[in-house]
Amino acid sequence: MSASPIYDIAIIGGGVNGTAIARDAAGRGLSVYLCEAGDLAQGTSSASTKLFHGGLRYLEYYDFLLVRHSLIEREMLLSAMPHIARPLRFVLPYHKGLRPAWLLRMGLFIYDHLDFRLGKRKMLPGTKTLDLTKDVTGKPLKSEFRKGFEYSDGWVDDARLVVLNARDAANRGATIAVQSPCTKAARVNGQWQVSVQDKLTGETHDITARALVNAGGPWVGKIINDTLQVTSSDRIRLVRGSHIVVPKLFDHDRAYIFQQGDGRIIFAIPFQEDFTLIGTTDVDHKTGLDKIVCTDEEAQYLCRAASEYFSETIDPASVVWTYSGVRPLYDDGASSATEATRDYVLKREGKATEAPLINVFGGKITTHRYLAAQVMDKLKPEFPRMAKSWTAGAPLPGGDFARDGIEAQKDRLQTAFAFLDDAWAWRLIRAYGTLAHEMLKGAREASDLGQDFGASLTERELRYLAQHEWAHSGEDVLWRRTKLGLRLTDAQKNEVAAFMDKLARAKT
Repeated sequence: MSASPIYDIAIIGGGVNGTAIARDAAGRGLSVYLCEAGDLAQGTSSASTKLFHGGLRYLEYYDFLLVRHSLIEREMLLSAMPHIARPLRFVLPYHKGLRPAWLLRMGLFIYDHLDFRLGKRKMLPGTKTLDLTKDVTGKPLKSEFRKGFEYSDGWVDDARLVVLNARDAANRGATIAVQSPCTKAARVNGQWQVSVQDKLTGETHDITARALVNAGGPWVGKIINDTLQVTSSDRIRLVRGSHIVVPKLFDHDRAYIFQQGDGRIIFAIPFQEDFTLIGTTDVDHKTGLDKIVCTDEEAQYLCRAASEYFSETIDPASVVWTYSGVRPLYDDGASSATEATRDYVLKREGKATEAPLINVFGGKITTHRYLAAQVMDKLKPEFPRMAKSWTAGAPLPGGDFARDGIEAQKDRLQTAFAFLDDAWAWRLIRAYGTLAHEMLKGAREASDLGQDFGASLTERELRYLAQHEWAHSGEDVLWRRTKLGLRLTDAQKNEVAAFMDKLARAKT
């Protein structure tokens, strides 16, 4: 029997933190193995509000360090992935009876200046005061909202962020194994022996690693207790955040942040051209992790919360899609889910003579790169010759163009492939960036791309996603690699699912 392959680092979890760690480690010259029980970003990482933001509301809890780190990262990340992320302006209407206007303005002043690195903030404009009776952003709102503030943050396609981190890691030599749960891991002879089951074939194989990272997200505790069977006093608090998607509520390109009487806030964000995304809730999650859904009560709450501001009443019957994710927050003893810290905690487990284990608790999508760099710092004693930190400002695959150059990239793609209309070209550039040329290579007309599944989704794209982005199912394609599930009919979705199943079976 052949010996199991030996890696420097094994990572459990294919969410944003796991793939970012894999990317960072592989780029430093380490051999990396990442296993994910389902699809990349199948859990929390594709169920965010899709923002690169500092976390304006965290200022109320005096979490200044988290907000500062997030603001610094926000600027850097927007530059590194201009195809899947972009600056976004947010409108905060003043609501009489809630936080006073002076307090809102002071908080936004701090938010604008907390990243106080001289000369470093170049991309995003600061806060300004709005007269909502005259500004276009006031038109969709009730007439009682006459004053507001507009500030900057960023939007990101969260699921594609994860996939592109994984692709960059693989480009640098990492092994990415999806649909491959870790069934057992134990220290053997000073190393980690890791057992992984391939769900597609049913086969189990072992790998050996000098260090192990548990980036299991909401499953981090279960992995500690059941898979690794190690003792830990650390606990996580599972908080569910749910979102609803409705037909477009406004025609401009800005988003809204709405205060609520219960102390919480919600966002209303332009989404996929023809829709508005509304979220999120903050509810302690008490049920299992097998099926996480937006409850009827949460959907109704979001409809009521948004309807308090919009002149158009939002009826739950108008909701076209919901999604929900569970945030694995480090349990700091906060009294409510809203108050629980969004910062992450990294714990190194084991004696100095033992193979190290790093458990990742909590975190937010904006700080994924910084988190990965800190994990690598904790592993320096084992890998003293690894290369220095490199990811700050390094573009993700497809993002190798100027942050203000996306329209030029769209035009370039249409010049190379004249059969693309504007909507099709924009979709491809915003998903793949410069890699869209690789996917379409050799095509002279649309028929060269094979079967048309609707909404510009072709056989060529499905094969590309299976070969280069680890997609195995219709759900992987329609709700994570793209959001075309919002546009296809049920019959078309079934055709996509059948085609992806056929591709998956051909691999086994």
